[in-house]
Amino acid sequence: MTGTQALDLFDAQVTSRQLDLAGRWLRSFDEGFYTIGSAGHEGNAAVAAALRPTDPALLHYRSGAFYCVRAGQAAVSAGAPAAAQPADGTGDGGGPVDPSGAVADPPGRESAPAAAAAGSAAAAGAGPTGPAGPRTITGDTAAPDTDAPDMADPGGDGDAAGRETARPERPWVYAGAARDVLRGMVASAEDPIAGGRHKVFGHPDLAVVPTTSTIASHLPRAVGMGLAVERLRRQERAGGGVRIGGDAEQSPWPSDAIVVCSFGDASVNHASATAAFNTAGWYDHTGLRIPVLFVCEDNGLGISVRSPQGWVEATLRAKPGIRYFSADGGDLAQAYAVAGEAAAWVRRHRRPAVLHLRTVRLMGHAGADAETAYRSPAEVAADLDRDPLVATARLLVEAGVATGAELLARYDDIGWQVRRLAEEVIGEPKLVAAAEVVAPLAPRRPVRVSRAVADAAARASGPGAAARAEAFGGKPPELTGPLTLAQSINGALADGMLDHPQMAIFGEDVAAKGGVYGVTKGLRDRFGPARVFDTLLDETSVLGLGLGAGLAGMLPVPEIQYLAYLHNAEDQLRGEAATMQFFSRGAFRNPMVVRVAGLAYQQGFGGHFHNDNSVAVLRDVPGLVIAVPARPDDAAPMLRTCLASAAVDGSVCVFLEPIALYHTRDLYAEGDGEWLANYPEPGAWVSGHVPIGRARVYGVGSAEDLTIITFGNGVRLSLRAAATLADEGIGTRVVDLRWLAPLPVADIIREASATGRVLVVDETRRSGGVGEGVIAALVDAGYVGAARRVAGLDSFVPLGPAARQVLVSEEAITHGARTLLAR
Repeated sequence: MTGTQALDLFDAQVTSRQLDLAGRWLRSFDEGFYTIGSAGHEGNAAVAAALRPTDPALLHYRSGAFYCVRAGQAAVSAGAPAAAQPADGTGDGGGPVDPSGAVADPPGRESAPAAAAAGSAAAAGAGPTGPAGPRTITGDTAAPDTDAPDMADPGGDGDAAGRETARPERPWVYAGAARDVLRGMVASAEDPIAGGRHKVFGHPDLAVVPTTSTIASHLPRAVGMGLAVERLRRQERAGGGVRIGGDAEQSPWPSDAIVVCSFGDASVNHASATAAFNTAGWYDHTGLRIPVLFVCEDNGLGISVRSPQGWVEATLRAKPGIRYFSADGGDLAQAYAVAGEAAAWVRRHRRPAVLHLRTVRLMGHAGADAETAYRSPAEVAADLDRDPLVATARLLVEAGVATGAELLARYDDIGWQVRRLAEEVIGEPKLVAAAEVVAPLAPRRPVRVSRAVADAAARASGPGAAARAEAFGGKPPELTGPLTLAQSINGALADGMLDHPQMAIFGEDVAAKGGVYGVTKGLRDRFGPARVFDTLLDETSVLGLGLGAGLAGMLPVPEIQYLAYLHNAEDQLRGEAATMQFFSRGAFRNPMVVRVAGLAYQQGFGGHFHNDNSVAVLRDVPGLVIAVPARPDDAAPMLRTCLASAAVDGSVCVFLEPIALYHTRDLYAEGDGEWLANYPEPGAWVSGHVPIGRARVYGVGSAEDLTIITFGNGVRLSLRAAATLADEGIGTRVVDLRWLAPLPVADIIREASATGRVLVVDETRRSGGVGEGVIAALVDAGYVGAARRVAGLDSFVPLGPAARQVLVSEEAITHGARTLLAR
């Protein structure tokens, strides 16, 4: 590490510390809303310096110094001179005005341990050595990862010129990064990543992906990103295989990029972390490459709970397939060297590794944390003695790169600059309307989606017709006669793979076996194991792979084998997938269509794990699209819509497939074949397009007496019940919702008003079920007619014939209808 590099990193560390102090200052008069800081973790500046600015990063919330370095790297790489200038010139020595009207000290002037230590370091002589030997700065040592960019001129040699660069007039390249962070703290609408919705580290131009909950939930995504980066790199070399769509979307990162993912020591105990480590190691064991560098920043505390001595190291060392590196985050030179070695190893071998970076936590967990309640004064003092700013200042003084007085001046000058930026962002606009808040949550552009479907149809029937016929072995699904629900989904998946070269299908048993119900049968043989592949048995990892793949430019279609299995991994949808566009103003997105086999009515087979009817948790996720196809002739166009919406709008869709209807052939009588349907040929895709949030209506009899609103298995049950009612002279409209989120509210209101009597048939549970949302929509719209619900009991689905006692039946529907009509 050169003297100039060390000075640049010291500036990044000081900027991060001053941002922490500014956050506390802003909070003191209710202008700041986030006080979790990076104090004590500033050693991660060395990690950033050892990487390339194009390596995608998912950062722990104590990554202020890392973010500053990454922003500085990008500014220097772009050759933007403005980024290297102080935010407000060199200043005139005057203090900024406090909101109270008094002249205030800059953040940290009254409590500046790093600055004080810088002065003491000048007189202290040689300092202690790190665990890997004496910490040194040289004039000719290159970065261990030789492709990692220097922050500035790599020729700094620690002479008088090097000392000159440490003076207050030295350009401050981190003004842009500081402004970004401060905007997040004050919830400014001009925050470049979340736009006032949250304080996160993220920026599309810096390859920093926002993570909103760093308690390990982002680790499965990091593994998915690594797998996707490597798959896209290999696919680029090998070609995309059979397809009729355009060129595959390119990865947003270079083909030799590595993924970096940081987290705290307490997170190693989280199930999501265990899943991510296990998946990375599992794939490595099978020979597949996942270039991910995990960085565990170990300060020994999870808020107040201590990590047992040696536990984190033992845990990380024991992870199979993951190379272990260790460094002292308080020793800048050592951390830089080891991080560079780790990054170079991952980049060269395309395999996962973990960097165990030992840190301290200063200033408590957050502003409101009174750590004296659980830490002794001696413990707090011991951590202060390991302050990374103190250590870097001592390193610079010992190497003759700067004097203590110069570093003190630099610390104060950056403090003033940060305070001035803080005062500027206070006045920036906030989000003031609900429409502003939700704008990036789940954009819907139905015209573009329908156009995408039309374009796919044109390709399939035009220039891609021959390739399509070849892919289907000369017999496309529209020529195979009436299909079941499972067969229709299979055909639509194949058409999707042909039209979307970036699409991949994966999950438990989907490849070699073709799915436990045969829905993906034959797809691996048609499209190859790179695009249709089996995963390990872990739903968190399956969704994590999808999250990372979508972010990397792929169109992932993961399968969750049963709805009940999804509940182990729900946060990957709620906390990660659904929040990405919301907390990045649409700059990042993870398009995904999650196929889930679910709902009940398997004639009592399998009990509640194979007959789960709980979808409330999915409907509660903002922006999530939930599709439930009941009929074969709805399944294909609905799946096409979901794929198009994911590709066009970055939508996260759950395609919930009723297991009991997969192979159903008959509707009213055995052998009638009325539940089968022909697969539409491409020329009919446009006319048969099913927009998100549109229902389907069946008329039985006169269709004037009663409206039944239902979905999934309820559609078949309700049509059978309606036929019985028709024999009694009762005309019924059966409304298949098709979409549980967003509900087809306009269709619900229209069809309810047509008869004035509504029976909601809800195969989910009475409490928290879909029916509650339908009734609420009717009430909100001012519906004044009669309404009644028939729903499943608040029970798990038991094994065998007992299942019929808790699920909706045809008899319950006809009884509910008669009761409603008798009012």
